[in-house]
Amino acid sequence: MARNRSEVSDLPLFAGERPRFLTVSELNEIVKSALESQLDAFWVLGEISNFRVPPSGHFYFTLKDDKSQIAAVMFRRQGASLSFLPEDGMEVLCFGRVSLYSARGDLQLYVESIEPRGQGALYLAFEQLKKKLGAEGLFAQQRKRPLPFLPASIGIVTSDKGAALYDMLRIIGDRFPERRIVIRPVKVQGEGAAQEIAAGIAELARYGDVDVVIVGRGGGSLEDLWSFNEEIVARAIFASPIPVISAVGHEIDFTIADFVADRRAPTPTAGAEMVIPRKTDLIEQLVNFEDALVSAIQAKLEMAHDRWRGLVKRLTDPGRKLRENQQRLDELSIDLLRRFQDRLRRLRDQLAQATGRLDALSPLAVLDRGYSIAHKLPEEVIVKDAASLKIGDRLRVRFAKGKSVCKVEECE
Repeated sequence: MARNRSEVSDLPLFAGERPRFLTVSELNEIVKSALESQLDAFWVLGEISNFRVPPSGHFYFTLKDDKSQIAAVMFRRQGASLSFLPEDGMEVLCFGRVSLYSARGDLQLYVESIEPRGQGALYLAFEQLKKKLGAEGLFAQQRKRPLPFLPASIGIVTSDKGAALYDMLRIIGDRFPERRIVIRPVKVQGEGAAQEIAAGIAELARYGDVDVVIVGRGGGSLEDLWSFNEEIVARAIFASPIPVISAVGHEIDFTIADFVADRRAPTPTAGAEMVIPRKTDLIEQLVNFEDALVSAIQAKLEMAHDRWRGLVKRLTDPGRKLRENQQRLDELSIDLLRRFQDRLRRLRDQLAQATGRLDALSPLAVLDRGYSIAHKLPEEVIVKDAASLKIGDRLRVRFAKGKSVCKVEECE
């Protein structure tokens, strides 16, 4: 039967002739107790490698330098308090205690806190979340919506105790006092602030009946503004069905909310100026538009009047224009008749010439000069050679005037 650690430690390993021994578990417990009693908690500088997070949520990794390494573990409860996620290759300061994991006899560093080396934890968390959400498309310009030109109702998500709210109310009241304003008061810093801000954005979108939402607060340190760098706030802005203006801090302050929102205002005051135009400016623009419209109409009427006067001058004596057109018509008719007669005369001359040429080529003209044409009967074939005839053949002979039928009595 195994003795407890205190009992075993009081006995010599060899008593008489029978040796005394420790079990492995007892040995590990002795080493573990010695380590924990002799070493206080301390900071260790090293580089993270082989970082992994199993379903349990604990962080397991190796902390190393150029000569040595040690296994490290950070339990889920302590890891949940980190504002950033450790990564392989990251140089960090780890605060914790060294102890022995008795089940395997492994020396481990039990980490309670981690600080990134060379840059603050909040800045690192900001860069990590910015990179993550950017890769998901939450910052894409093509998804950003235009702000309504003249919203009938404006929602504001901010603290009801801060000066930022009163500055925005004053600006909106001065610019366009008739606008409806719906305020959703929330915590803007501290524990639970990010959840309240996200809920306020969602509630105004669902129940506020507003056209645009301003979410923001006045200036402060990075820690003060951190609620607007939380992922839950960024996703609430991204999911909002209505346009969102992020108006956080001062001009030099940038938050994750600024990158996701449809518009970024450098200050809450600027957000109020951005959300609605000045009523007096609109009235002045309307007056200018009215003056320009009246001037344009007057110029158009003047042009029409000038054209009418020109038409009146051209139509002072309609009868004179009609007589001029009648005279022109007579001149055209005479010219057309002359051209027609000339054309007819040329055609008659051409016809007479063609007729003369045809008469010269006509067989009848040859007959007029004393010749005749003989046709052998009954074929009516023109006789060109006397050798084609024989005595007794009948011929029809055509003269310049008349015909006769003859019989061949002799062929030469």
